[in-house]
Amino acid sequence: MAALNAAGFSPEPDSPNNHPLRQAIRAEIAKKNVPSLDALKAFFEKHRYRDATQELGQYISFALTAGGPPNFAIQMREHEIPPDVIPLKDLSPLLAKFYAEAGIEDLWNRSQRAIDQYLQRYHEPVINTILECNGYLRQQTTGFRGRHFQIFVELQAPPNQVHTRSYGNEYTIVVTPSPEPRIFDIRDAYLSYLLDPLATRYREILDRKHGLMDHAQRAMALPDMYKDDFLLLTTKSLVKAVEARLDKNPAEAQQALREGFILTPYFFEQLPAYEKQEASMVVYYKDLVGAIDLVKEDRRLSSVEFARENAPRVVKGPEVIAPTGVEKTLEDAEHLYEAQDFEKAKRSFLAALEQTDQKPLQAKAYYGLARISLQGKDPETAERLFLKALDLQPDPWVKGWSLLYLGRLSQAAREPEQAAKYFRQVLAVEGASEKARTQAQQGLEQTKQ
Repeated sequence: MAALNAAGFSPEPDSPNNHPLRQAIRAEIAKKNVPSLDALKAFFEKHRYRDATQELGQYISFALTAGGPPNFAIQMREHEIPPDVIPLKDLSPLLAKFYAEAGIEDLWNRSQRAIDQYLQRYHEPVINTILECNGYLRQQTTGFRGRHFQIFVELQAPPNQVHTRSYGNEYTIVVTPSPEPRIFDIRDAYLSYLLDPLATRYREILDRKHGLMDHAQRAMALPDMYKDDFLLLTTKSLVKAVEARLDKNPAEAQQALREGFILTPYFFEQLPAYEKQEASMVVYYKDLVGAIDLVKEDRRLSSVEFARENAPRVVKGPEVIAPTGVEKTLEDAEHLYEAQDFEKAKRSFLAALEQTDQKPLQAKAYYGLARISLQGKDPETAERLFLKALDLQPDPWVKGWSLLYLGRLSQAAREPEQAAKYFRQVLAVEGASEKARTQAQQGLEQTKQ
């Protein structure tokens, strides 16, 4: 995404839903001499689309197919490469050069706080959604053995986009910045991930119901991929029905029918019987699809007037309120710190201390000052300031990172027992940054060596 943006990919540049990281990374790269950028611009120009979502989509497919830095090599066999990635195969060596010349690893590391803060918005809602879906389908695990479901949040991408991909055993959803977390889309993707294998398992039964597909061809709003694949259409029809049951909203099932998901009303009517018995959907699915009455459903569908276009799903986002007062001062201080302007950042953190008597906000200021002391190679002052932050009722993010830094300082002072104590405390902080927890676990293992 950094390469794409640096090369001029700029849909919705002024949208208030853009994440600040998008422009910040672009501005940082613009300050540098990046020899590979001209070749990247030429490459991206050759692969332009009129539709910005489709243009971004091909690069998301590439990113999920290629290996990571520093080489970005495509590791799939030729026949496994997704069709939209094949024209992009020559991008790998260009990205490898850009990655080194633009200092992407450093920019990535400096972006972690912003990324972690944004991911916190998704953490609890995603967990609740996964538990809700597993509970409804009576799913003991998160899917079939060997398959994986992943969620990526891309803060450098244009806002309000959702992309899903299914490659082999990997089912992935990529979401971009939006006024509120795209939990509905994640639920939809996760249900598809769970139910897709069941349609494949019982293909023989569903093949006998294929005659109903003729009705789907009349649905102008239905994407072609569903008109060409009855198993996929069946899965999405069931997903829509489950969502309507979870939301206690029959109108959702009727809307899905008008959009072309022809089996949603049938599934919606049958799901109450499933809910009253004890078998999981994995067991119940065979009977559920086997009971589809072709004559009855043909009669139902013959009278349907399909919609010409999908109805937008209206979700009221929370009001976005710009930070003011001490919160604005702390935000500005963080930006200055990330820009490595440590002297101005220090003045801003000190100013924040004068603006508030709220302990959690003071903790953020001391946490910032402690990191600046580390940059100034003053570990004694840094340790004192981290401890001060911990005394001021810090939020879980600040608490976790403060403890992690204290653990590292103890390691540097050759105090492995004290370091281990701090690392264990990080792991005990509910709501701590996942990266802090990962690094604490690594630190704990190092103290045992």
